[in-house]
Amino acid sequence: MKYSLFACAVLLMSASFQSTPKAGLKDAFRDEFYIGGALTLGQVTGREAGADLLLSTHFNSISPENGLKWGPVHPREGEYSFDFGDAYVAFGEKMDAFTIGHTLVWHQQTPEWVFQDAAGKEIGREALVARMEDHIATVVGRYRGKIHGWDVVNEAFEDNGDWRQSPWYRIAGQDFVKTAFRKAHEADPEAELYYNDYNVWIPAKRKAILAMAKELREEGIRIDGIGMQGHYRLDSPGIDQIEQAILDIHAAGLEVMVTELDVDVLPRPGRSEGADLNVNYAASPEWNPYADGLPASVESQLVDRYSSLFRLFRKHSDKISRVTFWGLHDGRSWLNNWPVRGRTNYPLLFDREMKLKKGFFEGLEETSGY
Repeated sequence: MKYSLFACAVLLMSASFQSTPKAGLKDAFRDEFYIGGALTLGQVTGREAGADLLLSTHFNSISPENGLKWGPVHPREGEYSFDFGDAYVAFGEKMDAFTIGHTLVWHQQTPEWVFQDAAGKEIGREALVARMEDHIATVVGRYRGKIHGWDVVNEAFEDNGDWRQSPWYRIAGQDFVKTAFRKAHEADPEAELYYNDYNVWIPAKRKAILAMAKELREEGIRIDGIGMQGHYRLDSPGIDQIEQAILDIHAAGLEVMVTELDVDVLPRPGRSEGADLNVNYAASPEWNPYADGLPASVESQLVDRYSSLFRLFRKHSDKISRVTFWGLHDGRSWLNNWPVRGRTNYPLLFDREMKLKKGFFEGLEETSGY
């Protein structure tokens, strides 16, 4: 078959277009899952230059990094602050984003008064449950129909599968989880409801989480999915371990969300895994080796790691509904201060200039392995 010079040119242009990555992450994965980012107050209010363009180009889902946690929203008994929440929800509506609420019940960033009486003594079960229900009804109720999914309970299990001995568990027992999910559903029957935790790739922890979720469903309590916090490192956990977690959650009849995704490129003292904020070390040059910039060889490893992760996520896109980065760019990552304070970290796909790190899309095209 013969082609004119014009036809050949059209074919070449078409082939070039097909091989060129789409403009944004959200476009590249539009038919597979949402791409989310965790937002700060400055990003929600438009005070951070460049954040609006980054979000509109690459993201179609948003989560609040800290602004909807109990401390900022409900700092004192009977006192609520919705400045962040209202601005955040309005921003999500402007973006036409799938908007997430994070988090209603957690053992950290919850004020001490929640667990104490006026004299500073630990309150009883009924009083604590009443406070929790009031908080959930007020916060979820305010954003009914505007926030599409809630992380109802966060990090209720230890890595070995035991219940975390938090004030919630110690005072109210394990049924605090059931109560929280019931109340959230009552406050907004249309919102999706999730349990969220780190190190879900550890089998013992995952088994306990799924047993809890099964018990909720057997009692007719709504729980839609499990958020697997993706606080990973360059070399751990293994892709096969993450894949098994995806398969097990899906087999249990639950949605899979990859939440809080980042990849720590820095060394850590001790065995600091996951995202326990109680683990923290003072600043030290020993644990801050890239203060003046990330070596190209390490950035290449980072991009390869992200490409491998997203090839896995794409493989299981029928099971995964959302992949959310914990932050928009390196300059706003919590890993600049955890587990060692004051470090310069590079854990996200976008650098401090809000540019996508080179090689990610090319890595997605690899077909052998992950």
